[in-house]
Amino acid sequence: MYSKSIAQLSAGLGAGEFSSVELTKAYLERIKAHNGELNAYVTVSEQAAMEAAEAADARIRAGNGTALTGVPIAHKDIFCTNGIKTTCGSRMLDNFIAPYDATVVSRFKEAGAVLLGKTNMDEFAMGSSNETSFFGPVRNPWDRQSVPGGSSGGSAAAVASGLCVAATGTDTGGSIRQPAALCGIAGLKPTYGRVSRYGMIAFASSLDQSGPMTRSAEDAAAMLQVMAGFDQRDSTSAQEPVPDYAASLNDDLQGLIIGLPKEYFDEGLDSGVAASVEAAINEYRQLGAEVVEISLPNTGLAVPAYYVVAPAECSSNLARFDGVRYGHRCDAPGDLEDLYKCSRAEGFGAEVKRRIMIGTYALSAGYYDAYYLKAQQIRHLVSDDFAKAFEQVDVIMGPTAPSTAFGLGEKADDPVSMYLSDIYTIAVNLAGLPGMSIPVEPVAGKPVGLQIIGNYFQEAKLLNVAHRYQQATSWHQTFPADYE
Repeated sequence: MYSKSIAQLSAGLGAGEFSSVELTKAYLERIKAHNGELNAYVTVSEQAAMEAAEAADARIRAGNGTALTGVPIAHKDIFCTNGIKTTCGSRMLDNFIAPYDATVVSRFKEAGAVLLGKTNMDEFAMGSSNETSFFGPVRNPWDRQSVPGGSSGGSAAAVASGLCVAATGTDTGGSIRQPAALCGIAGLKPTYGRVSRYGMIAFASSLDQSGPMTRSAEDAAAMLQVMAGFDQRDSTSAQEPVPDYAASLNDDLQGLIIGLPKEYFDEGLDSGVAASVEAAINEYRQLGAEVVEISLPNTGLAVPAYYVVAPAECSSNLARFDGVRYGHRCDAPGDLEDLYKCSRAEGFGAEVKRRIMIGTYALSAGYYDAYYLKAQQIRHLVSDDFAKAFEQVDVIMGPTAPSTAFGLGEKADDPVSMYLSDIYTIAVNLAGLPGMSIPVEPVAGKPVGLQIIGNYFQEAKLLNVAHRYQQATSWHQTFPADYE
């Protein structure tokens, strides 16, 4: 059951082959059996899931079902969920139960999807390995001594191991695509503004975007169909029409022009990953695509620019967590200032504190022009590089991550090395473009991701390009040995 796609489950539910109650029970039992070793879920909402499954079965019997009705999914624990704890992977929000649903959550509810629970994540989405969570690290189902990637590592591990059909994630600098690559699934970061950020707890407001994490491009299309669209409650939401993402999945790739940035194939790329990506690109040649070399000359500046912009915005966004209104509050503070200091010192982990300090410094008087303003200028240069590239190519391809999944604790004491895990993904967020990772041939038993980057609001093109590759290959259908 757990190996079926959204379309297959929807068809089975519609034909009465099984009920949503039966399906949901099967997934809940699978979570009980495997979550202890993976730590993919922070919260499992068993009672609410069964109630939603019963309602979904009634809806299907009445003939009012959608493609997602009765399908069990999970949400990254960064989305507010009415009546269910929302922690952001932090001690600061360990006791927080949101009084409302994020727009993404409410749209899946309206579609009739069944929420199994909330997935583990790097604290406040700050991390590339899912080791900064207050609830402990998530383990990669392909190798439980390796990281799943971050910050959406819980969602990636849950999908890869069959603990849900699909899940939501968020991507600020690669946090959907990088864990998707390391766990061997598909992950799509839409254009900035394509999906509402209302009710999604903010890390860096000009970079954050949510998207689907699934086994296939076809499933990602079904998820994005529900997620995408304008939301008047989000001032950054784009008033762009939402296409039928499934309609163009099977379009021919004859004449497609693929750009390969020479900067993405430098000495920092693992040779095995490079060979796997090149084999995937050769498959595209056989599908009729033309491949040309391009240059994105400011790629090397993206990481340092990001680690000024993102911490600056995080220092502002996280100022609201003061121990007064909600969240963690220290015991017996001496005065108001002591309340602030102690609550934040106890509530935030080391990585979050590091980024708050960096961001506060970059925004401080005398340093704003030297750091934050300069980083924003570099951001424009990065965007211009992509704009020039898309004048000559349809999509851009390259590796999602420079290596396969690294060991737990391997980079914990080296923040710079950890930050470089997102070297191929960060520029996409700075430019606000859509990007997707799909699994290609593994290296030494560990998954590898191919990144596909498109022009603004070209998610349908990315899904089409990804789907045609998956029709010709079977890497997306494989499960980790212990979870088959």
